[in-house]
Amino acid sequence: MKNIGLFYGSTTGNTEEIAGMIADAIGKDKVDVIDVSTASMDKLMEYERIILGTSTWGSGDLQDDWEDFVDQLKEADLKGKKIALFGVGDSVSYGDTFVGGMGELYRLIENNGAEFFGKVSTEGYDYEESPAEIDGKFVGLALDQDNEDDKTGERIQAWVESLKGEGFLS
Repeated sequence: MKNIGLFYGSTTGNTEEIAGMIADAIGKDKVDVIDVSTASMDKLMEYERIILGTSTWGSGDLQDDWEDFVDQLKEADLKGKKIALFGVGDSVSYGDTFVGGMGELYRLIENNGAEFFGKVSTEGYDYEESPAEIDGKFVGLALDQDNEDDKTGERIQAWVESLKGEGFLS
């Protein structure tokens, strides 16, 4: 088992691709990349450091593969776990719910005892509002593969560096 569990849900493949890019940036020797549709709570609980990623659907909803996992996740005791989040959304067509799925994930587990890492400033993003924004920061890495895919690599690298600086990747 590797040191970090990266759990993602992906319908079109964008979030899966992002999960792979994040694993590459961190180092594939340190990260197990796991599709949440095949994951178990027991598997998630094996890790001290966990990255959760989702795309956003409809009016700010989690990606469908999270549906079966969410009930277990919101009841989980995450004391001692370090959590980082990333979300994929469309800031133009869904500018009022940009990366809302990531915000939903955060709200599901924010009071479960985990320590959160990797919040990202909203500066440089163009959107109306986001359920994943708190006090001028996203609760994790926000990405828009539909309109700003040219910024994805740079944003991932900056986020990974911030995770290192915060002690998540030590």
